[in-house]
Amino acid sequence: MQLADVLATSEQLVATPARNAKIALVAQALRQAGPGEVATVAAYLSNTLPQRRVGVGWATLAALPPPAAQATLTVPEVDAALTRLAGASGAGSAAARRAALEEVLGRASAAEQHYLRGLILGGVRQGAQDGVMLAAIAQAAQVPEVAVRRAVMLAGFAGPVAAAALSGGQAALAAISLEVGRPLRPMLAGSAPDVAAAVPDGTNVYLERKIDGIRIQAHKDGADVRLFTRSLEEITERLPEVVELVAGLPVARAVLDGETVALRADGRPQPFQVTGSRTASSIDPAQLRAKTPLTTSFFDLLHLDGQDLLDLPLQRRIEQLDEVVPEPARIPRMRTATAAQAAEFFADQVAAGHEGVIVKDPSSPYAAGRRGGGWVKVKPRHTLDLVVLAVEWGSGRRRGTLSNIHLGARDPSTGGFVMLGKTFKGMTDAMLAWQTERFQQLETHRDSYTVHVRPEQVVEIAFDGIQKSSRYPGGMALRFARVLRYRDDKSAAEADTIETVTAMRGW
Repeated sequence: MQLADVLATSEQLVATPARNAKIALVAQALRQAGPGEVATVAAYLSNTLPQRRVGVGWATLAALPPPAAQATLTVPEVDAALTRLAGASGAGSAAARRAALEEVLGRASAAEQHYLRGLILGGVRQGAQDGVMLAAIAQAAQVPEVAVRRAVMLAGFAGPVAAAALSGGQAALAAISLEVGRPLRPMLAGSAPDVAAAVPDGTNVYLERKIDGIRIQAHKDGADVRLFTRSLEEITERLPEVVELVAGLPVARAVLDGETVALRADGRPQPFQVTGSRTASSIDPAQLRAKTPLTTSFFDLLHLDGQDLLDLPLQRRIEQLDEVVPEPARIPRMRTATAAQAAEFFADQVAAGHEGVIVKDPSSPYAAGRRGGGWVKVKPRHTLDLVVLAVEWGSGRRRGTLSNIHLGARDPSTGGFVMLGKTFKGMTDAMLAWQTERFQQLETHRDSYTVHVRPEQVVEIAFDGIQKSSRYPGGMALRFARVLRYRDDKSAAEADTIETVTAMRGW
């Protein structure tokens, strides 16, 4: 299959707003791919690489070789080149990566170069999100979508599942099972506005502390321990103390789900960036461990000594977890059927500096990769009234609308505004249409993708916390910011100040 065919499908996906039409486009591309190409095509259309990372960043891709006059690259040729990139290591690896990169990019057309650059950097927005891809695999292979979802949960990624479905149908999907040492998709939590909504009186539930740390999936196979993040990236070498903890458990084979976090001397959690530095830094892990030790809390057990536990009720999984994991390495948890007790537990966790709680149904299986009623997160909602400073044009289904708003807090000392980040979340179609008209009325100037506006429109923003950021002049950014409503009843002079934001940050 030609890379140009994948690119053409990608461009059609961007231009197609209807979900069913997107599914049909992806299914057609999967059917057209050769037997050895299906997994790679599925990965590319999902904006991922089969190799995950290839050791090439923005700086290396800043200057591209002259493009080829004609598109001749095939999908297997691109995959082989990226595999060589990913495998380069040791002395001379930088030169080897550069040579492999220039070889493949030099054979690519200008459009293919742009597409490959986006794939390598993870920046292709083409509309084939997970739901579209899984439905497309089911359609292309004529198998039940539920079988595809189950297989992707266990395999972690859509590419291998697409290859199995199109080559062996439902029987091949059924053969995909949990493998110790291979990450599976983590179970995700839905959300509720408050504890009362998540815990109606009389409903028996577990409540667990919600930690703002790094999600850890730990695999133990004899003496071998491997650690994976929520996004299935392996980080074993970065967390030696977690490896030691798992290696010391009295089991031969296990898969555990948990969270790890850096704590201050008083036991309160450090800001997320401190914990996150343990996986992102190039500093020697031993030095990082001494500087930023981690505390790990496991909350689920997915496999134990040859037995898969995914389909067992949570209560059974917790019973077995408690038998093999020492209490200091287990998440703080309570079981209750009263909203008052749940509210008290929630308040205690927030007072201790944690994010809130996860409410869990004791009868729920481990439904990896999906948000549902089995797990529900409850966090205190923080809000600010901020001023819109600029807006970026949208892409995909938001093409032609002003979407991503730049948020600013009022600075009384200067009379200006301090930017705290951007968001495009929480906007309805009606809101997008309104703000596209509104912000062009406030326009002062624009560039290719941003409309700068007079700082007059106030917007109420909900967010989960405040993190340190070197990107913005105030040194802070809002985490998971989302629009609640536009405040036409407030002027920019009544917006929240940067001092208010500073007082809320907790560090």
